[in-house]
Amino acid sequence: MCGIAGIVGDFNNYQLDAMLLSQHHRGPDVTGTYIDGGFASLGHNRLAIIDLSPQSNQPFLDPVGRYVLVFNGEIYNYIELKAELKGHYVFKTDSDTEVLLAAFLIYGKQCLQKLNGMFSFAIWDIQDKKLFAARDRFGVKPFFYSRQNNSFYFSSEIKAIHAAGISKTPNEKVWASYFAYGSYGNIDETFWEGIAQLPGGHFLEFQNERLILKKWYFFEEEVAKQSMNLTYEQAKNHYLMLLKDSIKLRFRSDVPVGFNISGGLDSSVLLAMVNSSGNNNNKINAYTFYTDNPEYDELPWVEMMVAKTKNPLTKVLLQADEVPDFAQKMEGQQDEPYGGIPTLAYAKLFEQARKDNVLVLLDGQGMDEQWAGYDYYTQKNDATIQGVQESPYKTNLLSQSFLAKAEKPIYPAPFEDEVLNKQYRDLLYTKIPRALRFNDRISMLFSTELREPFLDYRLVEFAFSLPLDFKIKNGVSKFMLREIASEYLANDLVFTPKRPLQTPQREWLGKDLKKWVAQYFFSIENSDYSNWFNQEELHKELLAYFKGNKQSSFHIWQCISICEMIKKME
Repeated sequence: MCGIAGIVGDFNNYQLDAMLLSQHHRGPDVTGTYIDGGFASLGHNRLAIIDLSPQSNQPFLDPVGRYVLVFNGEIYNYIELKAELKGHYVFKTDSDTEVLLAAFLIYGKQCLQKLNGMFSFAIWDIQDKKLFAARDRFGVKPFFYSRQNNSFYFSSEIKAIHAAGISKTPNEKVWASYFAYGSYGNIDETFWEGIAQLPGGHFLEFQNERLILKKWYFFEEEVAKQSMNLTYEQAKNHYLMLLKDSIKLRFRSDVPVGFNISGGLDSSVLLAMVNSSGNNNNKINAYTFYTDNPEYDELPWVEMMVAKTKNPLTKVLLQADEVPDFAQKMEGQQDEPYGGIPTLAYAKLFEQARKDNVLVLLDGQGMDEQWAGYDYYTQKNDATIQGVQESPYKTNLLSQSFLAKAEKPIYPAPFEDEVLNKQYRDLLYTKIPRALRFNDRISMLFSTELREPFLDYRLVEFAFSLPLDFKIKNGVSKFMLREIASEYLANDLVFTPKRPLQTPQREWLGKDLKKWVAQYFFSIENSDYSNWFNQEELHKELLAYFKGNKQSSFHIWQCISICEMIKKME
C-alpha cells in the first residue's frame, strides 16, 4: 500500500516533489523518484508490507531499463504468478511489485486478467515514451488524473494534483447532484473541476498528448460464466472454499495483520474465517469502535463473538467532543465529502492499529452487495439507504440556479432481475465505490493498509450468479451466508437483525455539537458559495433539526462538507 504520482509532458521537478510530499502519509517509509528528462517524472511513497528490503523500493525498473513501474496496492496471488513466470523472468526480489512488472513484460495488458489484488499502477515506457496505467476490478485503489498545460498529471490523492499547481475549482454539477440526489459523482468524476478518476476495471494509455481509456473488466460477462446448475449445498461448499482462499491470500504480509469487526453478520463471517485459516490465530488482534451509547453501540455483540474465538480485542472510543477537530482533519485527507461521524469512528481503529504497529487490517466490506443484504433490494423503490422511510435529500436548501445544475444519476441495468440490477448499481456505481474511497483515505491517513477479502472478484462473481432464494429465504437476508457462519458461531449472533446505524450522529449534531453545526451554517451564509443555497430554507431546516426533526442528518452533514470544501479554497 503506497502512494503514486507522476507527470508526463512539461513539468518542473519541484512539482513532483510537492505531489509526493502532499501524500507522504500514504508511504512514510521511502520516497523515490524517476525522471525521464523532458518527457516524464514518476514518484512513489512506500509503505513497506511485502519484502521490506530496499531492493523492492519504487520506482521499479525492469532488468534492461526500458520500463519504470510505480504501484499502489497488493497482488495477493503474487506467489502463484511468480511460479508461473519463473521460466521467463529472473527475479531479484521477493516482492509483488516485481511480479507485477514481470507479468506486464510477459503478458502485456492481458496481465490484468491474471491479477487477484487491489491495485492502481502506472508503467512508463522509456523507449516509446508511453504511459500505461490500470486500476483493479472494483476500484479499491485510487487513480486520479488531470490534463493541464500540455501535461498529464496522475496521483493517488486529489490533493497531490492540487499540490502540482492545478487550480482548486469545485465541480458544480457534482456538488449540486450530491445535495439533490446524494450522488458522489459518476465513476469517472470528482468534486473538483478538471480532475477525473480512472474507473475501476479500466486502463489508460497516454502517448504524444493522446489519451485512450478502455475497460478491461466486464463484470456481467464473468457472472454469466459461472455454473448455473449447482445445488444449494454445492453452492455453499464452493463459496466457502473461495472464502477461505480469499482470507488466506490476504494474510500474506511481512508485517503484523489485524482485522476490524462490528456486531453484524459480515464481521461474524470474517471472524470465523480468520480463526479457521491456520494463521497463528490467537495472536491476531481485532479492533472495534464504540461511542458509549447503548442504542447504537455494537460492542456487546462484538464481545460475545470474540469471547468464543479468544481473539484479543482492542476497543476504541469516539466521543462527541472529538468530532470537530477530527472532522477537519478528515476532510483535509478525503478531499471530497465523506460519510460523516461513522467514518470518523472507523478511522480511529486505524489510528490505534498504527500505534500498535499493526500495519495491515482486514474488514468485511462487500457482503451486502453480493448477497442482497439491504432491505430496499426487495422493495419497489429507488432507495439506496437502509432503514430510511423519507428522502434524506433536501432540494429546498438549494437555489433554483444551483439545483438546475444537478443531474439525477442513471445506472446501467444489464440483468433481467431487478434485485440483481440494484446489487449491480451498489457494487459498481454507488455504495462500494463510495465506501472504498472513504476507507482508502482513512487507512492511508494513518499509514496503514486496509484489505477487503470479501471483494475478491471470484467471490463476488459467484455470489451474484446464485438464485435469489439462496440469498433470501423466509424473509431472512443473506441466508446462505448466515448458514456458513452458524457452523462457526452461535445462532444468536449469526441471525441478529441488521442495524443500519452505528453512531449517534443524529443526536450529536442536534445537541452535543449544536453550536459547532450552527457555526458551519453561518459560514455558508457568509461565503462565496452562498448563492448555491436558499438562505431562508437553510435557516428553516437547521431550526427544524434542532427542534427534533432528526429522522435523517444527511443534509446537515452535507452542509458541513461544503464548509470544509470552502476552507480548502481559502
